[in-house]
Amino acid sequence: MMAGFGHGTRGYPRSRGRTWSHTGPDRATLGIIGTICAVAGFFALGIVLGPVAIFCGWQSMGRRWSGERNVPALVALVLGAIDTLLAAMALAGAAAWGNGFF
Repeated sequence: MMAGFGHGTRGYPRSRGRTWSHTGPDRATLGIIGTICAVAGFFALGIVLGPVAIFCGWQSMGRRWSGERNVPALVALVLGAIDTLLAAMALAGAAAWGNGFF
């Protein structure tokens, strides 16, 4: 008998019961992390934390606009976009000859 020739008795190690949930707390956590990054980006490193907040918010929303709305994800997305825009304006103003925008 050819027991165990490529067919173990344990089954597949990544069966349904052993994988992470794709709709559970992972999305909620990403939304909260994105919101924290967006708020912190207004005070320091906005050019870095703004895109991070946009990415976390977009991933938390499930990479689509339709469907169930997650409030922290939407807040992270909007504040991250504002944060990135303000940081880009500040960098453009710093490169100009005058004192800049801010």
